[in-house]
Amino acid sequence: MASTRMIDIAVNFTDSMFRGIYNGKQYHVADIPAVLSRAWSAGVDRIIVTGGSLDESKEALAIAETDARLFCTVGVHPTRCKEFDDSGDPEKHFEALISLAKAGVEKGKVVAIGECGLDYDRLSFCPSEIQKKYFEKQFELAWAMKLPMFLHMRAAAEDFCHILEQNNHRFCSGVAHSFTGSAEDRDRLLSFNNLFIGVNGCSLKTAENLDVVKGIPVERMMIETDSPYCEIKNTHAGISYVKSLWPSKKKEKYDPDSTVKGRNEPCLVRQVLEVVAGCKGIADVDQLSKKIYHNTCRVFFPHDLDSTADALLAGGNDTI
Repeated sequence: MASTRMIDIAVNFTDSMFRGIYNGKQYHVADIPAVLSRAWSAGVDRIIVTGGSLDESKEALAIAETDARLFCTVGVHPTRCKEFDDSGDPEKHFEALISLAKAGVEKGKVVAIGECGLDYDRLSFCPSEIQKKYFEKQFELAWAMKLPMFLHMRAAAEDFCHILEQNNHRFCSGVAHSFTGSAEDRDRLLSFNNLFIGVNGCSLKTAENLDVVKGIPVERMMIETDSPYCEIKNTHAGISYVKSLWPSKKKEKYDPDSTVKGRNEPCLVRQVLEVVAGCKGIADVDQLSKKIYHNTCRVFFPHDLDSTADALLAGGNDTI
């Protein structure tokens, strides 16, 4: 795996599962160091930790500061946008996000604004009008910080794309992560030339999903786990393309040298890469990884990693 270089653009290290807590019950010790060790050994060399609220973004930044290869986002997830109004002073809450983002950029750790967007599958958490209001508001944050956007779109393609069109001048680039939409949704996203599509296990569940992913140009794609969620399961259509496996044990029998059964983690981004290669009929997985790595560097790490990405591409001549 050493020649395969990957960046996992979405890891929820703030989730309690990485502290060994499942449904409120402690099953094992916090184990991010063990999880990271597996990731680095698998060929992952950068991880972006997702922030989904003000407090979570603070925690994501703190985690990112523990390792030179960790970075993070700052923003508010659509299902949590009520926190602006619940704070009692939405503008002050927004200013706190700006301050956090500035501090994180100065530390070289904050690489995107988000996770923000629209999620109409879970309106019970936050009404659509509030989601739309504060999705638009976060473009101000991206513009002020001159950072790309880490975006979430679930069952809301029409409103999501309309808001993107209205604010396209206010963000340099971005990725619609954890994409699970239709071919039509895919094509609408691809019509924005500054937008990439992030693929994970949830993007690869069905034969229809694989057909949609097959139509995402490699030069517009990124890969992710969205761990601890969105693992590739044995029942998923993409499983037939998976080649790399890790020992796995139930949380009740935790072993730091094994993955936890049912909990996704960054090393498994390798499996996402293999499924993408398989459904696209690409034989050279390493060269595919270089192109996707290059995409990711161009958006999130343009200053310090773009030359690395270019050098990686120069090392292979195969055309994908």
